[in-house]
Amino acid sequence: MSARAARRGYSLRPASRRGPRGRARGRIHWDKLGRVVMVLALFVILVSYVNPVVGFIDAWRTSGEERARLEQLQNEHARLRARVLSLDDPGAAEQAARKLGLVAEGETSYVVK
Repeated sequence: MSARAARRGYSLRPASRRGPRGRARGRIHWDKLGRVVMVLALFVILVSYVNPVVGFIDAWRTSGEERARLEQLQNEHARLRARVLSLDDPGAAEQAARKLGLVAEGETSYVVK
């Protein structure tokens, strides 16, 4: 070491690793790092639940629409079943044929205008 460096207060010993407040600068703060890692892990877990929740909400919305459609189809089925039962009567079949303008064998058709 030179005389000039000694006068200025320099020495050959290693520099202190303490920061401005007297704490060691190069230390890893495991408590802070642990908190950051836990927050990141929680965030990843929450993000992984987003897609299933969105799917559940979509299914819940469409279930109401499907229930309404089912009720509509059940009403139509009941109406068609009643019509089938009414057409089983031979008189009903003849009446439906006459509405279409058909005549029975041996009858004469007249059109009035």
